[in-house]
Amino acid sequence: MARLNLLEETRFEKLPVSVFENPKIASVNVAHRIADLIKRKQASNTPAVLGLATGVTPIAVYAELVRLHKEEGLSFKNVITFNLDEYYPMLPNAAQSYVTFMNENLFDHIDIDKNNVHIPDGTLALEDIPAFCLDYEKKIGDLGGLDIQILGIGRTGHIGFNEPGSAPNSGTRLVTLDDLTRRDAARDFGGKTFVPTKAITMGIGTIFKAREIILMAWSRKKASIIKKAVEGEISGEVPATYLQLSDNVEFILDAPAASNLTRFDTPWLVKDCVWTDALIRKAVIWLANTLKKPILKLTEDDYNNNGMAQLATEKGPVYNINIHIFNKLQHTITGWPGGKPNADDSQRPERAEPAKKRVIIFSPHPDDDVISMGGTFIRLVDQKHDVHVAYQTSGNTAVWDDDALRFVEFNVDFTEKMGMDNTHLKELYHKMRAFIEQKKPNQVDTPEI
Repeated sequence: MARLNLLEETRFEKLPVSVFENPKIASVNVAHRIADLIKRKQASNTPAVLGLATGVTPIAVYAELVRLHKEEGLSFKNVITFNLDEYYPMLPNAAQSYVTFMNENLFDHIDIDKNNVHIPDGTLALEDIPAFCLDYEKKIGDLGGLDIQILGIGRTGHIGFNEPGSAPNSGTRLVTLDDLTRRDAARDFGGKTFVPTKAITMGIGTIFKAREIILMAWSRKKASIIKKAVEGEISGEVPATYLQLSDNVEFILDAPAASNLTRFDTPWLVKDCVWTDALIRKAVIWLANTLKKPILKLTEDDYNNNGMAQLATEKGPVYNINIHIFNKLQHTITGWPGGKPNADDSQRPERAEPAKKRVIIFSPHPDDDVISMGGTFIRLVDQKHDVHVAYQTSGNTAVWDDDALRFVEFNVDFTEKMGMDNTHLKELYHKMRAFIEQKKPNQVDTPEI
């Protein structure tokens, strides 16, 4: 049965959502909720059974729990933990293993009994996995279930490693990882080739049995999937949407992760707004895109029928709003990105003087500057501005080993066809190939590569 939402502002949201200013504040909030549970359980002399997650998202939660232990005496002696998942195959002492992650971020810094720590075993023989999974479920059940389950969310909408297509009643099992999930993990493994194709994960049905489920998400890159999980229809294509069926779930988000939710992205649809110039511009552009109409052809009925009656009434007539926004957009278009000398700059995006400017382009990786704004880059140089590029990373980890080899192969072939001496290139190619064939995950490349 769908959850009744009586708050107009959140009427599109199908489960409870709390939004915090930043991940630090949100993480401290979650950590203190866990700490309060542990203390309540200690008072009743019963164990606190926690379902834990890995990845970047919960790191600050674990850091706060460690602080509470070291500075405020929070004990974990009554805590029993079950981790969501583990790559398969995976050695427990590998840098990428979730055993290593949990030890480094939590278990090695608190007084938990290591016998109370449970993480799926990535070293099992394939034929032993079904029995292990059944036993994992039994251990959770024998303890009365999980008191709290902590979750993150992947870009595919997976929770744990329950990828698209997972059933809502699924239990702990071996799964095949989605290609996007493996690509997202590629940096940790030194390339997608080294990312395991499988994992052992708690099922959605297992997660549902928890008495409290907290899903956390930070940053704008999670905003799209969060909107689907919170406001979308329940679908196996986005496993996190199954959480809409739970009465015990809450999404804890920072502002960027929540930014695509209706109350933040298109607030005029759910409440009266304070109409700033920026919000008017955003709303009019949204309306034009939604109706696939030019801004100058938007009508009063278009405004009234699409949640923008307040704007039309308070800032109208609509014709004037359209003209105003059209002119604003028109004035952002220029062939002089650095400003046009000896010209009226009152309506231009950049001032005319000084005529020659010092320009700094910040580029996340080498080539992002050319790909994203190559035309503007050329114009700035052609118009005699002093242009500099600040590359924020070296870009070396963005090039796959196969690409590096292909680049050298191309040069070998090219020099041969041109009749040039390529002895050095051939030696380089063979050295690179020999190294790559025996390269271990995350091993530092040789200087040649």
